[in-house]
Amino acid sequence: MPRLAYYTLAVCVLSVAAAAVAFAQGSWLGIVWILLAGLSSNMTWYYVKRARDARRDSVTG
Repeated sequence: MPRLAYYTLAVCVLSVAAAAVAFAQGSWLGIVWILLAGLSSNMTWYYVKRARDARRDSVTG
């Protein structure tokens, strides 16, 4: 997995934890953390897919 995928995965996990804490404290700010988790999750999948496609193209090309 590429380095950027690890970074975005870490952001995703941390933002989910921050959302849980925010909601536990009764704050609606957790919605922002959930949105950030969704964005970083999509970025993680993008970087993983891009690296997999590049590796496949280098083998076949």
